[in-house]
Amino acid sequence: MRVGIVSDTHDQRLRTTAAVRLLIAEGAQALIHCGDFTSPDIVHACAGLPGYYVFGNNDWDEKGLQRAMEEVGGTCLGRSGEVELAGKRLAVNHGDVEQELRRIANRSPDYLLFGHSHQPTDERKGRTRWINPGALYRARSWTVALLDLESDVLRFLAVDVR
Repeated sequence: MRVGIVSDTHDQRLRTTAAVRLLIAEGAQALIHCGDFTSPDIVHACAGLPGYYVFGNNDWDEKGLQRAMEEVGGTCLGRSGEVELAGKRLAVNHGDVEQELRRIANRSPDYLLFGHSHQPTDERKGRTRWINPGALYRARSWTVALLDLESDVLRFLAVDVR
C-alpha cells in the first residue's frame, strides 16, 4: 500500500490540489495530512483519497476542519493519533509540541509522521522511522512524500505550482 503524506499546506489550495493529483498519479491509495491546513477548503482539496488528518498549531477552526473531514469521509485523529494500514502502525502528529512527539514515539510505531518544521525529514530512531514530508508553504521547495508500506521505500516529490 502506498500512502501520500502532506503537511503545512497553510491554505495553499492550488498547490494542495496539485500535490494530491501528483500523489494519486504516483499510486497513493491513502493520504495522511500532518496539520496546518488553516482552512476547511484544504480538507476538500485532499478529498481525492481516503484521508487521515491531525490538527496543527495554525488550525484554529478545529470544528470547521472536523466538519470538512466528515464531509469528505476522512478520519480526524485530533491533535495526535495512530492508524494501522497494511499491517503497519503509523503515528501522526503535527510536531509542534516536543513532549507529545516523545509520548507517541515511546509507543514504538513503525512510522511517526509529522510536519511543522517545513523541512523534509527521513530518519530512524530505534525501530521507528520519523518522516516529515516538507511543506507546501514557506519552504525552499514545496514537497510531499510517498511511502510504500510494503517495501518501506519513501520518495519525496516536488510540487511545482506557482
